Amino acid sequence: MRRRWLATALHDEGMVAPMSVVKRVSLIFKAKANKQLDRLEDPRETLDYSYQRQLEMLTQVRRGVADVATSRKRVELQMNTLQQQQTKLDGQARKALGSGREDLAREALTRKSGLETQISDLQTQYQSLQADEEKLTAASQRLQAKVEAFRTQKETIKATYTAAEAQTRIGEAVSGISEEMGDVGMAVQRAQDKTAQMQARAGAIDELMASGALDDVTAQPNDDIQRELDQMGATHDVDRELERLKGELGQGEAPREIEGSASGAAGNGQSGTVADKPQAGEGS
Repeated sequence: MRRRWLATALHDEGMVAPMSVVKRVSLIFKAKANKQLDRLEDPRETLDYSYQRQLEMLTQVRRGVADVATSRKRVELQMNTLQQQQTKLDGQARKALGSGREDLAREALTRKSGLETQISDLQTQYQSLQADEEKLTAASQRLQAKVEAFRTQKETIKATYTAAEAQTRIGEAVSGISEEMGDVGMAVQRAQDKTAQMQARAGAIDELMASGALDDVTAQPNDDIQRELDQMGATHDVDRELERLKGELGQGEAPREIEGSASGAAGNGQSGTVADKPQAGEGS
């Protein structure tokens, strides 16, 4: 008995484990599917579809109103036809009595009585159809008002969603959050890095060629001599410019020295004149 109980318990445990795995897999699949559907769903398309469904319902209600009105009109025509026959039979009964044919008058009145029963049934049916038509017409008007209100709300929501979506895209583009702008920023950075590297390489090559560490393979064989001559010419130009500056500075100092010596001589002449005057006074 105990072995049987253990076997049953193990069997039940083995059944529960697979079932729990199946439930977990089903739950995960539903969650993933719901997430993907949420990403694919566009509220504007959903609103348009709902509005289209409401329009279809409104069309069906209007068709129902038209069908009921058609049935009511048909019953009304039947009533008019029977009333015309009833009037005709009444006239025939009167004419038969005037001619002394009481049997024909009785037959006409009997048929008239049968028509009255049919007309009464048709009147009941007509009133029922008329009530149904009024109910459907009121329902159609209420549904039409709801559809128009939903249309206004739908357009407002769509406009708000579109504006929010555009604002989000602009913000992502400006801040570089979006993938496209992120790729563009990385491409610009790579281009700047490559440009700086090429500029540094070009400058280094120019310096090496100017110093003679690298030879210009496209130059003539005696270009190194010409390069030294150019360097010597540049050195001579610098020396001439330096001598010119020295000459300008020397010309500026010479006039200042002449002015200083002239002012000194004038001072000495004045002092001599003053000294001579006291001597003349003493002689007198």
